[in-house]
Order: sequence, then C-alpha cells, then structure tokens
Amino acid sequence: MKVEDALCQLGMDLTDGSSSAQTEAGFGIATPASESDERKDYFVEREGVRFAGAHLLIDLWGAERLDDIAFIRETFAEAIEASGATLLHIHLHHFTPNDGVSGVAVLAESHISIHTWPESGYAALDVFMCGCADPRKAVPVLERAFRPDRITVSEVLRGREG
Repeated sequence: MKVEDALCQLGMDLTDGSSSAQTEAGFGIATPASESDERKDYFVEREGVRFAGAHLLIDLWGAERLDDIAFIRETFAEAIEASGATLLHIHLHHFTPNDGVSGVAVLAESHISIHTWPESGYAALDVFMCGCADPRKAVPVLERAFRPDRITVSEVLRGREG
C-alpha cells in the first residue's frame, strides 16, 4: 500500500484541495462574537470574566461502547455539532489487547480528546473550546452516548485574565 493511500485511510489525504485544516461539512459552524471578527478562536467573556476558552475534564465510570471507534467518531461529531464548534479532523486509534481507544477531534476552536479503558468501563475526555463554541453542550451528548453509571465534569477557564 502506498503511503498516500494509508494516509488517506487515516483521513490525512495530502492531495490539492484536501487539507486537514479544512472544515468537514455538516458539523456546525461557530459564529464570531462580532461580524468583523472572522476568527473562531477568539477570547470570550462570561459573567464579567475574559478568558481564552473553557476546558472541561470529564471522567466516565461504568460507561459503554468504549471500544467502538465508529461509535466514538459519531459521538464526537454529534458533540461538536451540539457545541457549535467546527470540525477540522478526527483521528482515533485502537489499542490491543484491551481494545482501548485514544484519539482527538481537532477543532477550529480547539479540541476534544478521549482515552478509554473498556475493561474498566472508564473513559477520560478533554473538551476545550474557545470563541462562541460551548463545550458544556457536549456533556449531555457524551452522557447519552456512553451511558455511564457516574460522570464528573471539572471546568477550567484557560487564559483567564485578571
């Protein structure tokens, strides 16, 4: 198999007009705070606090389908759309012998990442978004998809000013 074919199968096609930096259609577009601001990764303000973005650390215990790459990819796409973020690229990798999955969805507004331990029913996720994308809207999607017995969510305001 040629390197180009292998990269294409990983979603990393290097041909003209196909860049991992291009938005995949149908996953929602973030709207800039002002019409003159075309960037999707701008600082935001919430309740008088200015910061780069909200970073959620999410732990799932007793979760399901943590070994199913196709399902995780679909769940990421749904969470990205619900959050109003813009998908640039998803890369997921299966590990053996436990069938755990690690991966990331790179967004115009930052990223969502996952690392799973299916044998323990545990998953660690990071959801970091800036601009007008709202990472908190991803939480119900993740909870509905993976059906954990228990979920914890911690939020850190990255780049907080003052």
